[in-house]
Parts: sequence; C-alpha cells; structure tokens
Amino acid sequence: MNRKTISRRTALKGFGTALALPLLDSLALGAPTSAAAVPKRAAFVYVPNGVNMSDWTPKGEGALGELTGILKPLNPFKSHLNVLTGLACDKARANGDGPGDHARAMSAFLTGRQPRKTHGADIRAGISADQHLATAIGDKTKFPSLELGIERGAQAGNCDSGYSCAYSSNLSWRAESTPNAKECDPKAVFDRLFGGNDPKELATARAKRDAQNKSVLDFVLEDAKDLNKTLGSGDQKKLDEYLSSVREVEQRIEKARQALNAPPPKTNMPRPDAKDGNYWRDHPQEHIRLMCDLMVIAFQTDLTRVVTLPFANDGSNRSYKMIEVPEGHHDLSHHGSDPKKLEKIAKINTFHTEQLAYLLGRLQAVKEPTGGTLLDSVMLVYGSCIGDGNRHNHDDLPILLAGGGGGTISGGRHIVYPKRADTPLMNLYLALFERMGAPARTFGDSTGVLKI
Repeated sequence: MNRKTISRRTALKGFGTALALPLLDSLALGAPTSAAAVPKRAAFVYVPNGVNMSDWTPKGEGALGELTGILKPLNPFKSHLNVLTGLACDKARANGDGPGDHARAMSAFLTGRQPRKTHGADIRAGISADQHLATAIGDKTKFPSLELGIERGAQAGNCDSGYSCAYSSNLSWRAESTPNAKECDPKAVFDRLFGGNDPKELATARAKRDAQNKSVLDFVLEDAKDLNKTLGSGDQKKLDEYLSSVREVEQRIEKARQALNAPPPKTNMPRPDAKDGNYWRDHPQEHIRLMCDLMVIAFQTDLTRVVTLPFANDGSNRSYKMIEVPEGHHDLSHHGSDPKKLEKIAKINTFHTEQLAYLLGRLQAVKEPTGGTLLDSVMLVYGSCIGDGNRHNHDDLPILLAGGGGGTISGGRHIVYPKRADTPLMNLYLALFERMGAPARTFGDSTGVLKI
C-alpha cells in the first residue's frame, strides 16, 4: 500500500472550511501503531439536582450484575462502566455559608473549591479539572478544550441564595475568577470545528452555504477526492463513513435552524427562535444528542482531547413534557418522599442516562487504527455534585466512570469507597490526570490518588 506522508493536523481544505481528518491507517505520520499510542481523551458530563439514589445504586460491591432502575439504559456498556459509590464534594457543602447548594454544586464539581458567596463581580472558585488538562496537554490539539452545554444561563446576578449566576451556569473554570462560558448552539460548535482560520473567509463561506443550501462537504470535495486516491480500501470506507456522519449532523443542525427561524404560526403562540430557545426546550433529546455527536467528532479527529458537557445547569427547573413530566425538575427534586414525585424524578434521571448511553454508543462505533474503539481510549466522568436532591447532600454522590482510558481502566465494577472516609471526588481526577499525562500532587480538596 502506498502511504501518503501527511500530518495528523492536515485537514481537507476548501473556501472558509477546514475539515479535520480522523485517524487513518494509510497516513504515515501520526497514525498510532499500538493501543498505548492512541491519544487518551477526557470528558465530563454533569447532571443537575442529584438523583434518586435508591434507584441508582447497584446491589452489592464488585462485578456489575444486570443494571436496573436509572442505570438500566447502560446495560450494553457494562464492560466499559464503573459505578463509584461513596465519593464526596465537601466544598459544595455550606461550610458556614448558608443556603446555595445548587450554585456550590455546579462550581465545585470540577474545582473542589468553595465558591465565594457573592452575586457581585468578585466571584471566585478555582481552576477546574478540564482546564488543568487543557493547560497541560492542550498544545497537542487545535482546541485545548471544548465547553459545550444545553442551558446557557446568566453570567451575573443573584441566582441561588446570594450566589452569582456564574456559579450555577458554568462547569468549567479557566482560573479562580474566570469561568469558561459554554456554547449551547450546535451550529456555532459545528462552524467552530470545521471553519478555516480566516474569519472573513469563514463568514463569507457560511453565508454562501446558507444562501445556496450547500453542505460544508461541498467546499472540500476536490481535496477529499484527491486524498481518497491515496488511501487503502479500509481507510476509504472509514473516510466515507466519517464524511457521512458529518453530513448527517449538519443536516440535523440545519433542520433545527429552520425550526428556530420558522415564521410564527397563525395562532398567537410564540415563535420558537434562537433568542428564547423554545425549540431546544421542547426538544432536549435532539439538543443533547447533537452536542454528543459533536463531542465524538472532535475526539475522532483529535481536534481536542478534553470536553465538558452539562446536560442542564444545577437548579434547573426545566420540564420534560416529552416523557410526561410537565413539572419542573428542581421542584420535583424536593420530593419529600412522595411516590408520584419520585416516579417522575426517576423518569428524568433515566432520560439522562439514555442520552449517556447514546453517547457511549457513538464512541464505541468509532474504530481506531489499532483495532480498538474511541470508547476504549476515553475516560468519561458522569454525575452530579448533589446526591439526593431532596436532602441536598454532597456525599454519596452519583458518579459513573465510563471508558477504557487506553487500557488503563477495567470496567464492569461497582466500587464502594467507605462513607466514613468522605473520599473527595477530586481524588478521582488525580487518577485521571496521571493517565492523561498531566499528573498533579494535589487538586482542589484532594487527599490522594483514587484507586480505580
């Protein structure tokens, strides 16, 4: 086979377009020759308001049996899944600061730092785990990290008992006073991933695509045809599958954009536009799955190795009418052991794990040149910094660790850490840092590297 000497950073180029390539065996430079050489990736997925822990925690410690309750949708991925029970986030507790558990939970989940109680400009938390990784290894990729989201949220004002909205709206913190605002518009993320380096050319190309109903792929066809001639049959198929997946995501984004910009109906109902976000509120599954697809593409093409994605802001009171839960999530989380409310909370919790299952399935579908899958190289933390939403406790957290970490993590286990030890969640991040090649002696309120 003739191997084309090409850098991993090479992309299919077109007017205002730079379509990054997945790992292809036919590319001589940068193609991993062993599983150990495949880049490891880290993802942090957050869910708000805690969960119904009795419907979450597996029975018994050790090997995972058949998952039930909230975790049932994850049964197909048991071999890549660890349920971690007994971890705590002390800095989400009041510690003398009074109410405000949701703001503290969101801001402490990745920082392990007590946020300063203020709704003014003097906010302070700490650098987050994703940004520790971005600082250490971000120079290896086009984007040191990606901050994705579903609910935008305010960046100022009082959102939770004297805490700034910045705390409950941001998962990622670049520095102790600098949150990383997440991007909630799939089209903006798509354009960022596949846009060229010239802003004027990018804007012109975007306008041309919109006006002529063209795909981003239309701008790189010639480059794609030239590259295809140099690839082996296996890589030709892989490239075709990749381009098809990009096009499919682009079409779904365009369908949503048309709905956002549709003229108002003849009734007096408000038009679902980008400003009020009604379309996305009514279609949270498609919103979440588009963001998951964009995460997978970013990992697949090595555009980044670090991504954060909260499914909603902590304290979110959005309803989930499509699963017959018209009440607000936050209101229901204060269930008072009411069986009807607990049933609806379980529906929301299960909806979220269904979206996680979708993401894990997409990661598993991407084959690496070494024979493994993208899921084998990923370390994905999923969970909340609140245990039971009714109690507002910050110990015994619902935490999952998915993915193989490049062969460094064994799955299929329920690992229980002693509750009396109050084992910090940050200890888990120290373990991930080591595997990502970015070790740290301490992080947040860590006490040591977690054994996983």
